[in-house]
Amino acid sequence: MFIFIKEKVKTLPSTPGVYLMKDSRGSIIYVGKAKNLKRRVQSYFQQSKAHPQKIIKLVSNIRDFDILLTDTEFEAFMLECKLIRDVKPLFNKMMKSPQSYTYIAIDKDRTYPDIAVTNHRDEQDGRLYFGPFPSKARVETAIISIKEAFRILCSNPKRQNSLCLNHSMGLCIGMCGGGSALQEYHAIMEDIIALLNGENRIILDNMKRKMAEAAADFDFEAAAQYRDRIAAIQFLLRKEKVIGFTEGNKNIVVLENLSEDTFKIFLIKRSEILFSKIVTIDSADVNQLSKLISTTFINTSFPAGSHIKRDEIDEAQIIYNYLKSSHCRYKTIPDKWIRNHLDKNIENAVTSLIYTKQTSQNIPRLST
Repeated sequence: MFIFIKEKVKTLPSTPGVYLMKDSRGSIIYVGKAKNLKRRVQSYFQQSKAHPQKIIKLVSNIRDFDILLTDTEFEAFMLECKLIRDVKPLFNKMMKSPQSYTYIAIDKDRTYPDIAVTNHRDEQDGRLYFGPFPSKARVETAIISIKEAFRILCSNPKRQNSLCLNHSMGLCIGMCGGGSALQEYHAIMEDIIALLNGENRIILDNMKRKMAEAAADFDFEAAAQYRDRIAAIQFLLRKEKVIGFTEGNKNIVVLENLSEDTFKIFLIKRSEILFSKIVTIDSADVNQLSKLISTTFINTSFPAGSHIKRDEIDEAQIIYNYLKSSHCRYKTIPDKWIRNHLDKNIENAVTSLIYTKQTSQNIPRLST
């Protein structure tokens, strides 16, 4: 059977696409993407002893595979994401369970507002929500790190005006005892909310300073703890930046060069590719493209202020990383250009994209 598969692999193109691994019953058990299909699929059947155990187990169940070709690696990422969600293959466990997506919830109106972790977002409960985040374990690690850094790791869940054990260990400022410490606690919670909103990075700067001091004192264990705390918090902030960008519902025109005289144009809004087409520079009709852009975006709308959902976060992350990469160049088309039929402005934006040399670029800093 593996001889048949290895021979089939030899016929694969060295181009982007998605591969679907199948078991003896023909069921899809794994979906993956690749920039180079031949090299990626071939890797499963080479040097098997060097593979992680889960890959070895996957390979032992493969009896055939199919491929779906794409023009770009970006499209392969997006297609893989969609197929995993729709098919729910056995070996794609990371995206199989909706329970893996987690929110941070803060109830500011409580006497003792706390940072909670939940799998659901309730728009009616009055709590502040951050997320969704794709890893519950990393969220919990980040919350513990934040609480330790602010010294609000209280071990008295009832907080009935009695100081907890963690207060005697220096891990709790004593808000469980009420008084001025409780007022300080409320101020700290505001700082934490500002941190999660990307508006206050003082805590990260302090952690980096303490990490450097610990390393200078050869206290490598403490330095490693600070490093891990910083990484966990930065994970939250990166995801919140992606969410803020996506919830902005921007009208994005993207161009990626396929060759010297050919490019692919994508029209993207929120976490969706609304339109894509291969165009040659010689045949590019800027006026026609601008009208297509205007029509596409004006006919696509999302509720203002709508929050990103769990089934959007993976595509949102892919799109954000793609725009931030050097593989493409893009322009954001303001809503007013479309509403007021300012086609000349759109034409100028498209012309700039087509005839500007592709360079690396960064998405500007965004607040959530």
